Amino acid sequence: MATLQFKGKSAVWNHHLAVPYHTLDKDKEKSRKGDDASENLIIEGDNLLALKSLLPKYQGRVNCIYIDPPYNTGKENWVYNDKVNNPIIKDWLGSVVAKDDLTKHDKWLCMMTPRLKLLRELLSDEGVIFISIDDNELHNLKALIEEIFGQNRFLGMITWINRTKPKNMGKAKYALQQNTEYILCYSRCHKDNFNGFILPETYKKRYPYKKDGNEYRLEEIQQRKNLGSMRRNSMVYELLGITPKEDYRWQLSPESRDKLIEQNKLIKERTKIYEIIFKKDEEDSAFEPFWSHREDAGTAESAKESLEQLLECDEVFDNVKPVELLKQLFTFLPEDALFLDSFAGSGTTAQAILELNKESGKRKFILVQIPEKIDKDAPAYKAGFKWVHEITRERVSKVIKNYKIESGFTYYTLGPSIDEVSILAGILPKYNDFAKYVFYLATGKNHPDDKKIIEKYFFVGKTSNESIYLLYDQDLDSLKKLSITLDWAEKIQKKDPGKKIIYAPACFLDEEYLDKFNIKFVSIPYNLFEKK
Repeated sequence: MATLQFKGKSAVWNHHLAVPYHTLDKDKEKSRKGDDASENLIIEGDNLLALKSLLPKYQGRVNCIYIDPPYNTGKENWVYNDKVNNPIIKDWLGSVVAKDDLTKHDKWLCMMTPRLKLLRELLSDEGVIFISIDDNELHNLKALIEEIFGQNRFLGMITWINRTKPKNMGKAKYALQQNTEYILCYSRCHKDNFNGFILPETYKKRYPYKKDGNEYRLEEIQQRKNLGSMRRNSMVYELLGITPKEDYRWQLSPESRDKLIEQNKLIKERTKIYEIIFKKDEEDSAFEPFWSHREDAGTAESAKESLEQLLECDEVFDNVKPVELLKQLFTFLPEDALFLDSFAGSGTTAQAILELNKESGKRKFILVQIPEKIDKDAPAYKAGFKWVHEITRERVSKVIKNYKIESGFTYYTLGPSIDEVSILAGILPKYNDFAKYVFYLATGKNHPDDKKIIEKYFFVGKTSNESIYLLYDQDLDSLKKLSITLDWAEKIQKKDPGKKIIYAPACFLDEEYLDKFNIKFVSIPYNLFEKK
């Protein structure tokens, strides 16, 4: 198999193994109560550290990953900040990756490599990953992911026509202008074993009505806040006898309105207007690899406008994915699927999932967004947003409130790391956090039920053939006094005569007694990272 070579590859190829595990600390004030609040997560922090911290609970459990990483255009102002122990890479730290940077492709690949490796670990055996990208790194990304995921995982590529007309039309130096982006689709398992995108009937959209023998569904024509541009003002009009309320306009252009009226696809029910969408029309184009606003996938312009209206703020993000685009992607997955977006940005992924759930389903989401500062001259900053993750949270909250959705979410920040250096420095995690990580280290699996962790007895959990214990206290003075003694070992042996792995700061038993009591001793913190 051909491999991709780039500067720094040898240093980052196994860097994900050296990334320290951090606890995830709940922020109750930033969380939102509601259905599935404990399963919908928003995590504020570096996505590499966050992905590692998700492993003990979510390894092999995520059904769908969608990421929209930096496209490396030289205009995104992204900075390489992974603390890799390598002289070349250390020189990259803290510097913006500019358009004329001769190592920009190397830096991008070094940034993506450990993240893709951890994402692969989180993905379920039948899971799928979607990655948005453009021409700048398309060829590099395809080669890298196939090297990490293995051959014969490529399911295809969706080409999304992201604009109604190319950017900077008339000012170009070249004859051809791009108005497309791509979504690469890969499975975790070999594609011959993948079920494909032809969905069971229960996962498809429902068409409860019939007209002239054709099944159809209704989709409401929404009203949105009108922020006053000429384009938006043209969308204030009377539609089937209904005029938008004050300061609002239809989310339907005059051109689309005229087309739907001509096709007799608009109906009024009381105070609402609906579009008639026939099953045959959607089935004809549902699996085409070319998507555009004509197939209800939205555009970059429409996505930007919708976000501005939702947050009531101009110029929030330059590049936003349409909710419609992601909804089309996510309908390929089961209605109870768990979704992960580790480049969450404005939170489009969560909005798409929440809107789909309102139609039907119980999908869950995990969003990760780095604490990235917003420029003080940006309109978003002047509107009160100082950090990108504030926009992520605010968008999800507004969607829940405005659409009257019963869902909630739990907000987390990255806590202290659980590693040798931190423990020796007295930065100690909570017992349950450490216990879950120890279970993961001992078994390579996430803890099946953390409610069964019993701190009082230092009991972590049980596998098919052995028990796991952790002698630990968050107080450093108490921790120094903890050890496996003869008295303690005899008491545990009476309750649990089987094989035992015991993590502890010290052990006062010799090999003969360890064998007698079926104990395998693992020292904290010196052997912390040895999987037993």
